[in-house]
Parts: sequence; C-alpha cells; structure tokens
Amino acid sequence: MTVTNVEFRDTHKPLSETLTDVAHSLPEDKTTIQRLMSEIGEQGILLLCIVFMVPFLTPIPVPFISNFFGLIVILLTFGVILNRVPWMPRRFLEREIPTPALSKALIRGAGVMTRIERLLRPRLGKLTTVGPVNRLNGIVMLLAAVLFSLPVSFIPGSNTFPALAVVLISAGMLTKDGLFVLLGYLASIGSLIYFSLVVLLIIGGVVTVGQLAGGGEAEATATVVPAIVETLTP
Repeated sequence: MTVTNVEFRDTHKPLSETLTDVAHSLPEDKTTIQRLMSEIGEQGILLLCIVFMVPFLTPIPVPFISNFFGLIVILLTFGVILNRVPWMPRRFLEREIPTPALSKALIRGAGVMTRIERLLRPRLGKLTTVGPVNRLNGIVMLLAAVLFSLPVSFIPGSNTFPALAVVLISAGMLTKDGLFVLLGYLASIGSLIYFSLVVLLIIGGVVTVGQLAGGGEAEATATVVPAIVETLTP
C-alpha cells in the first residue's frame, strides 16, 4: 500500500480564523483531503481533528463523508497517541469531496469555535502537558472517532456527540486548557452511553417484534387447527 506523510508548520493563528480561511480557499466544486490538509496543517494534527469534526456540530448536512472523515480522524488520533505525524494512505489523501456544503459547514463551525475560544485559557496543565496523559487523551479521542465512524448517521446525535468530544479535547490540548479536555471526556462518556442506549432500544424493538410475530402465529394456529379438525370430523 502506498502511503505518504503530511508535514505541519507552527503558527499561532486562532482556530476560528484558520477555519474561515480554509472555507474561503476551497475550490468551488471539489477538493481533496491532501489539499485540505495542506491548507489547515499549520497548527498540527489536533487542528486537523477539529476541522474534520466541526462541520458535524452544525445543522448543515455534509452528506456521504461522515464515515470517511471519521476514518481520517481515527488515523490522526493514532498520531496523537504516538506523538508523531501519522502516515496516510495515498488513496485517502487523493479522495475528492464536494466543497459547497463543506465550506458552509466550516464557516458555521468557525462561529462555534469563536464562542469556544472566548472560554479557552491555560488551566489544569497536567491534563495537557504530561506525555502519558496526552496519550490517554488520544485514546479517548480514538474512542470518540470510532463511535463517530459507525454507519448509523441516520440516528439523531450519532455524529454530533462524538464530534463534540473530539473538538473539545483537541481545542483543550491546543490551548493547554485541561478543563476543556475534561469536558471532552464527559462528551465521550455521554456518547458511549448514548450509543449503548440506542443498541439496547434496537435489541428491545427486535425482540418485541419477534414476540408479536410469534404471538400472532400462535393465535392463528389456535384458530385454524380447530376449524380444520371440525371440518374433517364426520
């Protein structure tokens, strides 16, 4: 499998400003993941996680790409865990995505990040500056990204909650705000509970339907069999 490496440069540009610049720089019809990364790679892996997740915090739909973006973020979170730029399959980087809805979603996401940035400040530094803790942060982000990637985007909130977890942890790590990292942990736990409840509801629904179907068959049998016996009896 052919892979390539994505390089990053350092910058102190606000996250919301970067998102707006990216939205305005996209071509009118389609773009590639490689170009998207080259536009937003200046603040590193964590900003990329935000960019790929923030569109799903808004009501603007970005069809057909949630699962693919989730796979990209899964790879990026391995980079967070290992503290190195992850290798990306070339077919991922050359994947084309439609830009009109993505641009609108990024602009809306920039508005969300503007409100978040007003609350961000360095605090609870041990949650963002200690190597083993940052690896744990990456593992929690990985869990959220896996939940995000599940093919259940038709369920309300199935994308929003995991995306929020990734955005909060990434923003907290970028700005050394441990409180936002903790909020991201809570969002991840909430996502896990939410998905567990959905699974339980689905299982309960299937069992109920099966019971109803079985009960209907039993009732039909109880009605038909005596009639047949009565007909056959001289």
